[in-house]
Amino acid sequence: MKILLICAGGMSTSILMKKLQKYADDNGLGLEKIVARGMNDFEEVYQEFDVILLGPQISYRKEEIQKRVGGKPLAVIAPQDYALGNAEKIFAQINALLGK
Repeated sequence: MKILLICAGGMSTSILMKKLQKYADDNGLGLEKIVARGMNDFEEVYQEFDVILLGPQISYRKEEIQKRVGGKPLAVIAPQDYALGNAEKIFAQINALLGK
């Protein structure tokens, strides 16, 4: 599984990225790759990922981003899950997006 996290600048998602990686490692989820990018440079790499998650601070840009990435599974992380780094709920969201 390869996950791309996008936020305004890529900084806040880098903290979440570390929590998700640790949770995946601890629970044997087979996370191959997780990367955090900002709005300015996600288009350079999005093709490499299975799923794209947006930080809640850019939720208003979801439609625009969806158009730019085509049919890639994409969703906004719930604000509370994002703020708390609730990896279990975020992975449940990812699995739902991927039809697992």
